Amino acid sequence: MGARYDLFVIGGGINGCGIARDAAGRGLSVCLAEMGDLAGATSSASTKLFHGGLRYLEFFEFKLVRHALQERETLLRAMPHISWPMRFVLPLSRDMRFDAKTPTSRLLTTVMPWTRGRRPDWLIRLGLFLYDNLGGREILPGTKTLRLPGTPEGAPLKDKFVKAYEYSDCWVEDARLVVLNARDAEARGARILTRTKVTGAVRDGDHWRVTLDRDGTTETVEARALVNAGGPWVADIVQGVIRQNSREKVRLVRGSHIVVPRVAEHDKCYFFQGSDGRIIFAIPYETDFTLIGTTDQEHHDDPRAATCTPAERDYLIAFANQYFRKALTPDDVVWTYSGVRPLYDDGAKSATAATRDYVLSLDAAGAPLLNVFGGKITTYRKLAEDAWDKLAATFPQAGGHWTAGVPLPGGDFPVDGVCRLANDLRAHHPFLTDRWALRLVRAYGTEARLVLNGAVEAADLGRDFGATLTEAELRWLMTREYARTAEDVVWRRSKLGLRLSPDQIAAIDDWMAREAPALAAE
Repeated sequence: MGARYDLFVIGGGINGCGIARDAAGRGLSVCLAEMGDLAGATSSASTKLFHGGLRYLEFFEFKLVRHALQERETLLRAMPHISWPMRFVLPLSRDMRFDAKTPTSRLLTTVMPWTRGRRPDWLIRLGLFLYDNLGGREILPGTKTLRLPGTPEGAPLKDKFVKAYEYSDCWVEDARLVVLNARDAEARGARILTRTKVTGAVRDGDHWRVTLDRDGTTETVEARALVNAGGPWVADIVQGVIRQNSREKVRLVRGSHIVVPRVAEHDKCYFFQGSDGRIIFAIPYETDFTLIGTTDQEHHDDPRAATCTPAERDYLIAFANQYFRKALTPDDVVWTYSGVRPLYDDGAKSATAATRDYVLSLDAAGAPLLNVFGGKITTYRKLAEDAWDKLAATFPQAGGHWTAGVPLPGGDFPVDGVCRLANDLRAHHPFLTDRWALRLVRAYGTEARLVLNGAVEAADLGRDFGATLTEAELRWLMTREYARTAEDVVWRRSKLGLRLSPDQIAAIDDWMAREAPALAAE
């Protein structure tokens, strides 16, 4: 029999890594297994926002929105390198409509039938008042009204848009958030296994026996409690791996996004309301691009096969073109991605209406099993605390809640300190350009110096594979951040794939494959 742990976590997305970090910090022995790369599915395919979910107010999801709003500033303080405040511009138009299925729409249609399904300006302002005040704010500024004509915010928009509301939410580098949680969990004693598939888990008295397949090698470990944080595969794990019945179901909803060249000369995001009742965002992305999304489509296939369909691409383009002065075309799309959200199946009639809140289902008939259904990236830390509360009776010796305000690796600097940190990095490494230094700080925070490892000139970093990605950075990613392939590096731990050619990416793959044995032996 192999090693024995207090807690075994299945799934290396944000919920699994968040739970592993939380438990390891309480003094538990923890092992986490992910069948692919960390954040290899849903957690690297989000809209990349820490937000309360303004539109969820229409579904009366006040508890979910309040928790998410409370978390924004807690998370900002813990990861100012990979998350930052962003202002959102919401243009107003009489053409914008409710989703007819929302509780707010039904209520307004009943008491004010003359609105005919419109979202009145006063109702949007009321929602933003709630948004400003439900969770409390110390860092983020509140809502204000904008007159669009003659302003940078109005320049990309059609002339008919003359008024907008501007409010606050936050951006986050989603896949890096997952990796940093895994790193912090490991620093606190957890064992993190990537490319490791859980093939079976059975109760054996007061513990679980968990069978693993690691690159063709079988290993069996024991754990006092088991957490199933399999994301889109949570139900498959219950039925096919753990082999138990469960009344809870997961609803798979595909969210697709497109990336186009930058459409605005400012750093604010647009919140667009559609005539079909849906909303999308147009977000400044990787300096030179704009990210547009998302869709909400039922997904019935393998989550790994999720792609942005031509119909979804065309839908997003047509939606954005209701607003933008210069029309987008399919030829403008430089990249697409799609992720499958594992929403808790609450019986809602549409994917849009399905709850984004999470459900934690505890089976305590023997060694505990906790199944994690649903959730959203903004509330991952709170979900981990709630998961612990479900399991606390099994581990009475463990410590209390601790993660609020504790920085993730590289995040030990003030929320407004990114520019100072980048300037300091350039002062110590004068060969860095402003853009290169900022990219490193946005990825690694105070650990950027460790990545550069005392380099005096660019040549000290080894080969440059393009877009300032060097051998030194690849070594860091392989030895400290679990990366094994070029895809791990250029599409998850960074988005440098937007700037690299297929040949350059292939060269990265070749180099990583050659270097992997030596780095693993160090």
